[in-house]
Amino acid sequence: MQVEEQTEYVLVEAPDYISDLPDECLACIFQSLSSGDRKSCSLVCRRWLRIEGQSRHRLSLNAQSDLLPFVTSLFSRFDAVTKLALKCDRRSVSIGDEALVAISIRCRNLTRLKLRACREITDAGMAAFAKNCKALKKFSCGSCAFGAKGMNAMLDNCASLEDLSVKRLRGITDGATAEPIGPGLAAASLKTICLKELYNGQCFGPLIIGSKNLKTLKLFRCSGDWDKLLQVIADRVTGMVEIHLERLQVSDTGLVAISNCLNLEILHLVKTPECTDIGLVSIAERCRLLRKLHIDGWKAHRIGDDGLMAVAKYCLNLQELVLIGVNPTQISLELLASNCQNLERLALCGSDTVGDVEISCIAAKCVALKKLCIKSCPVSDHGLEALANGCPNLVKVKVKKCRAVTYECADLLRMKRGSLAVNLDSGEPEHQDASASDGGVQENVDEFHPVPNQMPLPSIAPSSTGRSTSFKSRFGLWSGKSFAACTFRGWSSGNSSSRG
Repeated sequence: MQVEEQTEYVLVEAPDYISDLPDECLACIFQSLSSGDRKSCSLVCRRWLRIEGQSRHRLSLNAQSDLLPFVTSLFSRFDAVTKLALKCDRRSVSIGDEALVAISIRCRNLTRLKLRACREITDAGMAAFAKNCKALKKFSCGSCAFGAKGMNAMLDNCASLEDLSVKRLRGITDGATAEPIGPGLAAASLKTICLKELYNGQCFGPLIIGSKNLKTLKLFRCSGDWDKLLQVIADRVTGMVEIHLERLQVSDTGLVAISNCLNLEILHLVKTPECTDIGLVSIAERCRLLRKLHIDGWKAHRIGDDGLMAVAKYCLNLQELVLIGVNPTQISLELLASNCQNLERLALCGSDTVGDVEISCIAAKCVALKKLCIKSCPVSDHGLEALANGCPNLVKVKVKKCRAVTYECADLLRMKRGSLAVNLDSGEPEHQDASASDGGVQENVDEFHPVPNQMPLPSIAPSSTGRSTSFKSRFGLWSGKSFAACTFRGWSSGNSSSRG
C-alpha cells in the first residue's frame, strides 16, 4: 500500500514593527517625506491619518470663500499648525473675516501667517485675528484690502512679531489723511521690515522709527521722497545691518543718513538714479563692516570709480560685489582686488568698460574669488583665457551675452581646470555639457515654505513640502533666464543671514 506523504506549509506572519513604533517616531518619519508621500501614508490606516495630521506644522490653503464650511473639520485634524499660508486666486472671491476668525480660534499657537490676495478680509477681521494669535512672529501680506487699522491691531497685539512684509496693501489711505502705522508693542521685537509697491509706504514711518532693534530694512518701489524719512530713521535706528533700496526716490542725502548705521553689512542700491559717488563714498567711509554691496546703476553713470575706490579703501571685509549698469575701470577693480582679500563673489553686468584688461586684472589679483559672473560686457576669449591660470579658488564662471567669447574658449577653460563649472550663453544654441548646467532660481526666499493638507477638499491647494531649496538653487544666478534677477535672488537668499 502506497502512503502519500503530505507536506503542510505553515504561514508565519512577519512581526509588525511599525505598530510598535511610538507616535513620535512615526511623526518624525512623516516629516521627512515629500508632500505626495505624506498624503499616501495618511490613507494607510486611522492611526497614520491621526499622527500625520497632528505632526503637520505647516499648511498652505487655497483661501477661496468656499473654504469656510471646512475650517472646523480641517483644523480639528491639523491641530498643531504653527505656520499657515492663505492664498487666493486673483480672479476668485477670497475668504472673509468669518473664516479668518474661525481659523484664529483654532490656531492660537500660530507663529507665521502669509496672506495673498485675500481681498475680502477687513480691518475688523484682522483685529479679531490679532487678539487670538498673539504669538505671531512673522506676518506677510500681499494684495490685501484691509488698511491701517487692521495693521495697527496686529502691531498692538502681537508683541513677539519679528518679521513684517507688506506688499500692495490696498486699504491704506492716500495723501495727508493717511493714518500712521505703528509703532505698537511689536516695535520692540521687530527685526525685519519689508515694504513693497506701496503708494503711501511712508505711513509706516512711525513703525520703522520706533523699531529700535531693527536689523533689516527693505524698501521696494514705494512712492514718495524718502530722504527726510531716512534721515530720521538712521538717526533713531542705528543698529541696522542690512538695507535694500530699489526703485526708490532717494538721493545722496539719504545715503549720507544711512552712513550713521555703522554696523551696516549689506547694502543694495537698485535703480536709484539720484544716488552718486558722493553718497557711496560717505557709506564706505563710515560703514566699514560692509560685506555685500549690490549696485544697479541703471546706466545713469553717476556711480563709478570714485565710489568703488572708496569701498576698496575702507570696506576691507567685502565678500560680495554686484555691479549692474555701472562702468568700473581697471583702476577701481585693481584696488578692490588688492585691498578686499575676502572678495568671493563678483558680478559685472552691462558694464561698457569691463573688457579683457579688467578680467585679466581680476584673474591676477582676486585670489579668494569663487564665483564670477559676466554679462553684456566687451569681453573676448583673451580675457576669459586669463582665468585658466588665475583665481585659484574659482569654482564657477557664468558668461552671458558676451558675443566675443566662443564656446571653444569655454571648452578649453573647462579642460584646463576640470573642477571649474563654466556656463556660457552667447545667445546661440549651446551643446549640452554636464559641467555647464547648474541649479535654478530660488523663489520666495523670504517666505516660509508652505505645506499642503491632505484632505480631498476642493478649496485646498496642492503644493510641495520639500525642505529648503537645494544647494544649487541657492546660487540661482547660474540659471539661464534672467541673469541680473537671478544674481540678486540667489546671492541675497543664500547668505543674507550669514556673518563674517
